[in-house]
Amino acid sequence: MPDSNSESRLSPLQVMLVAPLAGALVTLSLAPFDIWPAGILSCALLAWLLSTCTPRQGLWRGWLYGLGMFGSGVSWVYVSIHVHGYAPVPLAVTLTALFCAGLAVFHGLFGWLYVRLVRPLPGGMLMGLPLLWVLLEWLRSWVLTGFPWLYLGYAHVDTWIAGWAPVVGVFGLSFVCAISGSCLFLGWRSRQPIAIATYGVIVLTLWVGGGVLKPIQWVARASEKPLSTAIYQPNVPQEHKWDRNYYYPILSQLEEGTAPLLGNDILVWPEAAVPNYYQNARGFLDPIDARARMAGTTLITGIPHRSDNGQGYHNSILALGAGHGVYHKQRLVPFGEYVPLESALRGLIAFLDLPMSSFSAGPSGQAPLQAGGFRIAPYICYEIVYPDLVASSARNADLLITISNDSWFGNSIGPLQHLQMARMRALENGRYLIRGTNNGVSAIIDHRGRIVQASEQFVEASLVGEVETMLGKTPFGSLGSAPVIIGCGLGLGLMYLMYLAFWREEN
Repeated sequence: MPDSNSESRLSPLQVMLVAPLAGALVTLSLAPFDIWPAGILSCALLAWLLSTCTPRQGLWRGWLYGLGMFGSGVSWVYVSIHVHGYAPVPLAVTLTALFCAGLAVFHGLFGWLYVRLVRPLPGGMLMGLPLLWVLLEWLRSWVLTGFPWLYLGYAHVDTWIAGWAPVVGVFGLSFVCAISGSCLFLGWRSRQPIAIATYGVIVLTLWVGGGVLKPIQWVARASEKPLSTAIYQPNVPQEHKWDRNYYYPILSQLEEGTAPLLGNDILVWPEAAVPNYYQNARGFLDPIDARARMAGTTLITGIPHRSDNGQGYHNSILALGAGHGVYHKQRLVPFGEYVPLESALRGLIAFLDLPMSSFSAGPSGQAPLQAGGFRIAPYICYEIVYPDLVASSARNADLLITISNDSWFGNSIGPLQHLQMARMRALENGRYLIRGTNNGVSAIIDHRGRIVQASEQFVEASLVGEVETMLGKTPFGSLGSAPVIIGCGLGLGLMYLMYLAFWREEN
């Protein structure tokens, strides 16, 4: 890092180069690159960029940082807009750029708030920066329905600090990562042995603490006998999915691929595996339901579902055979599963008229699916990236399942990031997770977030393995993110009160 005393002399061009590159390091820390120290270095560089600038400069530098982060980390949305949404290249590039630029506003807000309100506080950079970072990550999880992607903590599903995940969740890991970056910058800036040792002790304590927590068994096996599980990954091309000419070939493929897998306790098909409404596909599903029941198999499939009154349509999961239950997706993808301001926007461009883009959100508090005598908490596609949505239903479940169709994002880094986040949900809640996708990566993930078995991408595949049902709850599974978020808010509030009571008066 350059000398902090020269920071104010950075030219606009230098800022425009350094800030986006610092943000892009977050992407390098995550899957599929998995260079986890890059996330800590990113936080250190951000602390340096914001160390002496004005609030207005902080807004600009934070936004550039966010632009680099999202431009490198989620620009895979271009694939769905151009390839599957039929938007011409200039329009697809423009929409992707606007999407990334809009998300970067969160980091612009972070930069302004930090410089204007947090940096002047005692310990503002050491504690204030990571506390504010976590609050802004949390804000991103719900504003405008939320886009909880690229959290710092996801890079650490396999590091020492993963031991904190069942206690404080991904936001807690983000805090550890951010404070490690703050300490790295502060130690480097001070260059005093005592200060460097102090910051080193802080970081070492958090990392060793994670290592101590990692072996703890927060949950226990519910049964000595695991459940045999099969995942069928059909690899149906996205351009064929909703083409009526391919409807019956897709059904034939599902039937043929499923036949040798019957007899397993659980059999999973991906999101919208049957490209028709459940009510219209009964002629195909009812015979398979009967065969699965005779084989003692619970077949779990994604399928669109029409409400009983015919007024609402849902992206759903259905349990058949030896199980039962239906779940309607609660967190819908804007412009993919519903169109905001539909009456004004529908029909303007082909991207706004994607197949199955008029779904309604399902209600909260839906019952888990039943597989024999076991309860399964279901999630569809990017619902699995919402920590508290998963935790709320995982509390009453023996097992987690997520189904997805990541074909929308082609051969990009998006599906691999998605898998990493699913692993974190299993680790946070102490539950095995079954992940069934159309074209990979399908996987069985254990209660510690480790991949037990996984498919290759872009191939038709059958994945067969075992899952354990678990008893008990992790601390995070019981309480969710609330303790961390409340703690961050109270921490900043306490710092401000100390500033008002002591620091400002003395200075």
